[in-house]
Amino acid sequence: MPQIRFDHKTKWYGGGMALGLGYDLQECAIARALEVVGERWTLLIVRDLFLGVHRFSDLRVHLDISKGVLAERLGTLVERGLVIKHTGPGHPEYELTEAGIAIYPILQSLASWGQRYGNPDGRPTRIYSRICGTLLDAAGHCPDCDVTPPPADVISSPDPDRPGSRTDPVSIALRRPTRLLEPLGH
Repeated sequence: MPQIRFDHKTKWYGGGMALGLGYDLQECAIARALEVVGERWTLLIVRDLFLGVHRFSDLRVHLDISKGVLAERLGTLVERGLVIKHTGPGHPEYELTEAGIAIYPILQSLASWGQRYGNPDGRPTRIYSRICGTLLDAAGHCPDCDVTPPPADVISSPDPDRPGSRTDPVSIALRRPTRLLEPLGH
């Protein structure tokens, strides 16, 4: 089982009052997990890595995130063992590790919750199916095959009832079905 490094830090703000950034007094696995993935951009970066967006420049454009914040979050994900950075000719690319892929059920649950409770105005969403073509239920289970497929066996598609309107190259590439974890060609 891969090990993830946790940091426990306290940052001081004006007036001498400490604002804890760590959860070292919390005896809870959820608090420890939030130490790694609790920052608001982190799960969106991981989501895009699942969707096959691996280049720094593509992540930046698709997420509408500053270079500095993206670099910091990716650096943390690499440092904590959720992502591997591949360097070579061209753009650096990022890939989920076993620990990063293990976050998939959390993303699936958040997506299901968000579609049901967090999307009252009907904004564009994605739908997920197994490679057999059957839509997955809210728990990520394929009712026809009676399995909960691993991410590599899941196809992500734009919801035909809620098409997106973004025009960046990544959003255009994501208008067609994509198999999770496969690099996005565009």
